[in-house]
Amino acid sequence: MNRKEFIVKSCAACIGVTALSTVLSSCAATKFVNGKLIKDGILMDAKEFVLNEKGKYRLYVVVRNDSLLFPICVYRFSDNDYSAIWMQCAHQGAELNAAGDYLQCPAHGSEYDNRGKMTNGPADKDLRTFPVTIDNNQLFIDLRKV
Repeated sequence: MNRKEFIVKSCAACIGVTALSTVLSSCAATKFVNGKLIKDGILMDAKEFVLNEKGKYRLYVVVRNDSLLFPICVYRFSDNDYSAIWMQCAHQGAELNAAGDYLQCPAHGSEYDNRGKMTNGPADKDLRTFPVTIDNNQLFIDLRKV
């Protein structure tokens, strides 16, 4: 193998490994947590977003509780910025799937961004969202407000 072939194959291998690691990290399994239902909302530990000890965080977690009809997807943007989105499609009420930084309806393909804004129909309105406050590393999802 000559020098040019070696460089081309080495670069292709590096690009392939980088692309593969990006794809695999975006396909990380969804983290489901059981939220604690308290008066007016749900509590969850912010540590649920920690992916590893190197300071990597999950993009989102899905909070479930037996008392809720649908789960809530909580996206983490920073230590102080979270969005909590009711995972019921605004079109016909199907449960949404989290897919990276957006939510998608398996029934008819409606899509929503990580703030609950409708980005692709047939849905014609945004999702229900809840305010999130942080206290002592606990996230409080206020279910009283829209």
